[in-house]
Amino acid sequence: MTTHEYDVVVVGAGTSGCYAAATAAKAGYDACIVERKSAEEAGHIACGDALKGAANFPDAIPKRKLEPAITNTEVDHGRFEIPQEDTVLEIPVPGELAVIDRWEYGRCVIQGAEDHGVDFYYDVVVTDVDQDKAGRVTGVRGKTKGEAHEFTGDVVIDAAGSLSLLQDKVDFSDSTFDTNVSYSQFCSAYREIVEVEEEVEWKDALVFKPTKRAAGYLWYFPRTGTEINAGLGFQMNEEPMKLVEDLKEDLQHREEFANAEVLDKLGAALPTRRPYDSAVAPGYMAVGDAAALVNPTTGGGIAGAAYSGKYAAEAAIEGIENDDVSEEQLWSYNERVMDHFGGRYAGLDVYNILSTAVDIDDLMSLLARLPGEKLSEALYAGSTSISPMVALQTAVKSFGHWGQIWNFYKTKQVADELLDHYESYPSSPFEFESWQEERDEIMERVYDVTGADAKY
Repeated sequence: MTTHEYDVVVVGAGTSGCYAAATAAKAGYDACIVERKSAEEAGHIACGDALKGAANFPDAIPKRKLEPAITNTEVDHGRFEIPQEDTVLEIPVPGELAVIDRWEYGRCVIQGAEDHGVDFYYDVVVTDVDQDKAGRVTGVRGKTKGEAHEFTGDVVIDAAGSLSLLQDKVDFSDSTFDTNVSYSQFCSAYREIVEVEEEVEWKDALVFKPTKRAAGYLWYFPRTGTEINAGLGFQMNEEPMKLVEDLKEDLQHREEFANAEVLDKLGAALPTRRPYDSAVAPGYMAVGDAAALVNPTTGGGIAGAAYSGKYAAEAAIEGIENDDVSEEQLWSYNERVMDHFGGRYAGLDVYNILSTAVDIDDLMSLLARLPGEKLSEALYAGSTSISPMVALQTAVKSFGHWGQIWNFYKTKQVADELLDHYESYPSSPFEFESWQEERDEIMERVYDVTGADAKY
């Protein structure tokens, strides 16, 4: 077995992994990335390609290094097609937005990490995780072309994506690391890159469309006016959908896709759930999708993944400097994630839970009557307020849906309560259990209000 020794070992060459390794290497620490794909395929990831928060990226790999992958900066709103109501609802998207070539973007972040001296090991299938007698993670083992390799480090950063294999191998029994994770909390998705003959009229919009049941949704995101990311996903607590067939059927009914050519196909799993309560264990942190750091209502997670990589690397650096990589020492990573965007994502998950308990036709009919600006705030901020005048106008337009509106109002109240609770996320693992207990009491009220089955 060949052994490779580093300060920081990162598993996974996606956004969070590259930013974690680049941050550590930029600060002068030896860092490597272990990646199961080949050098040619690395960075090729199924994604909607929409980049929210395009103006804000950590310094380790600044935005200017990502610009070759940005293909459309004209997008400024969401376009919700509601066939049940024969209408289209346009919702502004706050902040900077862009659509990217995800594979080219993947190459850009890999190059950004390489520029700081990060070592890459491709074609490595991780098979196990090493822990010492005290429970500290000390490295990972894997194979490449039949050869065994061991990668040891002071800290291991798990950037291996949704339902990471590493988390099946680590013994978390003496840590706070979140193990309340199941497939039912995730979304299965499939996307195609499609070239059409003429520019689509909605090249400045992200197009969303519900499927025939609440568990599914379609998207059409324009990389350019003629190159479209077309995809379909469903929540995995529902019966599976035939993703390829269902997407193909919808494409066939859209005139703009007549004679279109499919350039690329890929599937993935997305963590449409709240962020892990804790993504820290002795010598170990999970980042990006591996810690469910994705907006559960939109699936967006690129910018959050980048910052989670930065925060994890900075916690690792501090731990190495103090010769202490205990859970308590690395805890600042949890705090920074929850303070920056994790708490907001947890609040948004309440609306995701609500969607599993309502009739799709009723939901679409109601959404068609709600103010677009307020829906935008709810989707991206996790909370919103409605003035008395807007409330009156909405009530008039929504005659026949007042029961659903009342349900949304009650749901918003518990979502706000949950957001407030995440603002008091504990400053150490010693306060964690009591914080969880209070959070779980709020979640019981979420299930009571929404009528949804328990998600966690």
